[in-house]
Amino acid sequence: MATTTFDGTHPPGQPDYQPSPTSGGARNINARDGEIHPGEIAVGVVIGRASEYFDFFVYAIASVLVFPSLFFPFDDRLNATLYSFVIFSFAFIARPFGTLLFMWVQRRYSREGKLTGALFLLGTATVGMAFLPTYAEAGNTGIVLLAFFRICQGIAQGGSWDGLPSLLALNAPQNKRGWYAMLGQLGAPVGFIVAAGIFAYMVANLSALDFLDWGWRFPFFVAFAINVVALFARLRLVSTPEYSRLLDERELEPVGLSELSHTQGRNIIIGALAALASYALFHLVTVFPLSWVQLYSTRSLDGFLVLQMWGAALAIVGTVASGLIADRFGRRTTLGTLAALIAVFSGFVPTLMQGGEMGQNIFILVGFALLGLSYGQAAGAVTANFAPRHRYTGAALTSDLSWLVGAAFAPLVALGLSAHFGLGYVSLYLLSGAVGSLAALSVNRALEIRD
Repeated sequence: MATTTFDGTHPPGQPDYQPSPTSGGARNINARDGEIHPGEIAVGVVIGRASEYFDFFVYAIASVLVFPSLFFPFDDRLNATLYSFVIFSFAFIARPFGTLLFMWVQRRYSREGKLTGALFLLGTATVGMAFLPTYAEAGNTGIVLLAFFRICQGIAQGGSWDGLPSLLALNAPQNKRGWYAMLGQLGAPVGFIVAAGIFAYMVANLSALDFLDWGWRFPFFVAFAINVVALFARLRLVSTPEYSRLLDERELEPVGLSELSHTQGRNIIIGALAALASYALFHLVTVFPLSWVQLYSTRSLDGFLVLQMWGAALAIVGTVASGLIADRFGRRTTLGTLAALIAVFSGFVPTLMQGGEMGQNIFILVGFALLGLSYGQAAGAVTANFAPRHRYTGAALTSDLSWLVGAAFAPLVALGLSAHFGLGYVSLYLLSGAVGSLAALSVNRALEIRD
């Protein structure tokens, strides 16, 4: 393969770059001359992640406020919410399969074809939920369709991996890798603020009847529109010859599951567990408290959503700060320290959640702040272990497994434990995630020293 420098120029005597056989004509649509900076890659990462997280949180909030009433009216509110959280987990179970499926699409066709197909499926599944018949209208068929579209969302989210976070990590300046690593993570709090804001407005300004009749469907239409905009923004980056050259130079191409599991299985497992505390906390400050407040508190839901939006704003500050802290003290040290702080925070869950509005406010604000600081460095803290050839697929599957192990069942487990055994068991659940992160980081460090 002909080599190039980072600014796209060629060493003397080297032939011009030739696209690989899988490079579609779309790569020439937005051809531009000039240097590509890490900041420009970061723009694509932020746009892509923010759109995906918006879809994610639109469904997550609806799984608390809407789906229990409309799809599981045959049981009490607690069990209906637990049923809703079971379907909520389906997307995380499907994500690794989506990653593998669309990696095959990329090998067979192109990056552009893979990304277009994945985001088209994501948008179709999301907008399809806006047209779902309720249980009263279609019986069990409505539940089956909800589960089907949720699985499609998971497959699409797995397939939407574009490699830009890995490219950013490989090309960021050595002393600013923590800073650039956190940029993609900003998509989570930004997506939550927009999704929670739309639902808070709907809940506050519509009657309960109108909200459950048609108001809840509006955010799903918005999600579809955002997906379309994000698709073109990301294709504009991925399809250019400069990005294609960098992706190819860094060997950021899919590899087979067999090769990856035999050579990088250890790194995938350690990477998935290293961020366990962050991913467990993720749903324990977003989805779980919203369900708990709806079931066991008299607080207004729109007011609580606004509180969570303020918490997400703190998470943005924490995410940005994590980049500065990680560049000063190291990404893994930062992640380990935050896991220890999350372990301490876990001990206060019962006191705060049962401490009235003041206690709940502290839980949300402190929890979101810790989430921003930890989640800001959760992605790729261990994926630096991957060789460039394996990083593209390895980073994608590591992220999928992190979500599956740490977050997929968090709302279901936390609500079930708190309802039947008390909030103390939620503390133990969050503590187990923190211990898992610390153990994985310790094992990773020991292996590095040995090797």
